[in-house]
Amino acid sequence: MDMVINDGQESGNDAASGQAGETWYCASGGIAEVDDIKLTACDANCLLVRYCSDSCQREHRPQHKEECKKRVDEMRDVLLFAQPESSHLGDCPICFLPLPLDRTKSGIMTCCSKVICNGCWYANKARALNVSLKRTCPFCRHPLPATNAEADANTMKRMEANDPVALRNVGIQYCRRGELMRAFEYLTKAARLGDAAAHYHLSVMYWEGIGVEKDEKMEIFHLEEAAIGGHPLARYNLGVIEWNNGRKERAVKHYIIAANQGHNQSVEMLKQCYKSGSVSKEDFAAALRAHQAAVDATKSPQREAAAELAKL
Repeated sequence: MDMVINDGQESGNDAASGQAGETWYCASGGIAEVDDIKLTACDANCLLVRYCSDSCQREHRPQHKEECKKRVDEMRDVLLFAQPESSHLGDCPICFLPLPLDRTKSGIMTCCSKVICNGCWYANKARALNVSLKRTCPFCRHPLPATNAEADANTMKRMEANDPVALRNVGIQYCRRGELMRAFEYLTKAARLGDAAAHYHLSVMYWEGIGVEKDEKMEIFHLEEAAIGGHPLARYNLGVIEWNNGRKERAVKHYIIAANQGHNQSVEMLKQCYKSGSVSKEDFAAALRAHQAAVDATKSPQREAAAELAKL
């Protein structure tokens, strides 16, 4: 399968943890968290143990390391395999319908960085023409840029406001122009601000060694962050990686989640998985229904009219 470009003693819980309303104890020294004595959580944030000092944590680390890693991995998987409420694109801010995964069916406004579906874009355009209004952004009503220079000025303003969408798009532009260090810089800024698409583009850079050294660990990290943020192609690629590494159950989980978001390639992979017996008939049928529901949710008369106008 190929990826596509366009995640005390070592009694632990008994020694240190406390349920709601119970007392926590230092996992190494046994000191209770009472009055003015405050314990700190494990640096890995496993939520299993607490310590009264850094030295206690260092002393206890050899005993706690294996259980800690297992718990952190379990917590990561809970987050990774949760079904996102929507794709990373979200809804059109005008009609409030889910945005199509096909990016040719929507556009980004440089003035406000909002992604507007073509249906709302064409409706706004028709309204302006019918009553001889100056064309403005369908969302913020800022005048549409008449030149590339004006569009670039809008983008600069959004970047100054630390808009992750603007930062990501500028990073992509730098990458296309071969200015890879600047591309990496802006994509990293956008990713730190939580932009799932920026995480995905960083995963591609680490996968192919574009502007950075190839790094599988960092590639997977950014793929996982993008998938958690609702990026179906990132999740599809995680499925490919898991499948190629022999972890078919995890791969199928990724494909199902992406298919539920309306991702066509994941449906095709599930077909192959079903034929090979890697996914049950019930799970495959449920994924097909969810996929169709996700696709249907992006449709509207306005969007269909816009698609017809685009053919002219």
